[in-house]
Amino acid sequence: ALGLAVYRRPRRALLAGGLALALMAGSGLAARATWNPTSVLEPKFSGLLSSAPNVVGNARSIVSDFDAYQQELASLVTNVTKLYEAASSLPAYSPDPTTLRVLHVSDIHLNPAAWEIVRSMVDQYGIDVIVDTGDLMDHGTKAENGFTESIGTLGAPYVWVRGNHDSEETQKAVARQKNAHVVDDGKVVTVEGLRIAGIGDPQFTPDRSVVPAGDPAERRAGRELAASIRAEKALGRPVDIAVAHNPVAAAETAGTVPLALAGHTHRRDTSVLEGGTRLFVQGSTGGGGLRAVEDEVPQEVQASVLYLDRDSHQLQAWDDITLGGLGLSTAEVSRHLPPEGLEDGKSGAEPSGAPGADGAPGPSGASPEPSGGAGTGRQEEG
Repeated sequence: ALGLAVYRRPRRALLAGGLALALMAGSGLAARATWNPTSVLEPKFSGLLSSAPNVVGNARSIVSDFDAYQQELASLVTNVTKLYEAASSLPAYSPDPTTLRVLHVSDIHLNPAAWEIVRSMVDQYGIDVIVDTGDLMDHGTKAENGFTESIGTLGAPYVWVRGNHDSEETQKAVARQKNAHVVDDGKVVTVEGLRIAGIGDPQFTPDRSVVPAGDPAERRAGRELAASIRAEKALGRPVDIAVAHNPVAAAETAGTVPLALAGHTHRRDTSVLEGGTRLFVQGSTGGGGLRAVEDEVPQEVQASVLYLDRDSHQLQAWDDITLGGLGLSTAEVSRHLPPEGLEDGKSGAEPSGAPGADGAPGPSGASPEPSGGAGTGRQEEG
């Protein structure tokens, strides 16, 4: 098991106008930055960009200084990935130049900082395909459509599925971007040799109302996606990855594909479904979006890099990347190897419920496996 954490204190005050940099030693609200040059296997650099919500201030002050915030986060990602790749005691896997690298992001929720983070990951990891499992927007209005224009600057093909905060207008705006591939109604796209099928979320809840984890509409959508995937296989065109926003819908593809990707819960999780399908549920790559400033505890910014064999499209390993939420500069990246035999459909575990949206029971037939067979490093936020 290996988890690598990096923390750093910015050299200059991050938010020049409305945000004061506060470091309160011994208060538990902030940590004094420390550096241990002898710690090679798990280097740590600790510090916070801000100490508490009352220091952050209101949403208006955060937005006014967001350019500086974006650059700090992107720089942090760059340093983390370089340091991680230089570490000498990674689990026994080393991607080669032919390895397919898929970046899984989700639930950006209109956070402009996410684009800098994604671009940095694309550059550092040599990403071949980005898969976004929805909730790009907050309300799905036409006024938000300009946010999609950054998709064309990401430097990699962008596969997207509609979330419950995205509207049909959002979907059209994404589809207009030159590198975007929208998957819906079981449609299959081929990107970098990967065949990816998806279905948009059947529900639209821009008012932030809760979507029940067991909602019949989600299960119906998932069954529709699974039927499309089975039809493709019958025609000799097997699908490699199923994509849906809600994990309940994605879980319905169990046994039809090697990998299923979802989001929605803002909590990262991975499990092996009946039939050997591995379900990845991504956290929020937007840290819950700009609305996260309302929360007492910032939501983490999460994304994952999946390493696939270019010929067989078999999952070889994955890296989970976690950044501190709004106002924090903590970072963590950990590598996981799938237990031997899982990719052959031998889960060796009894089905059980995994956590779903808003704490509700998760998809049936899922064997929770948060460690992914290699352990997960933990984040310390001072």
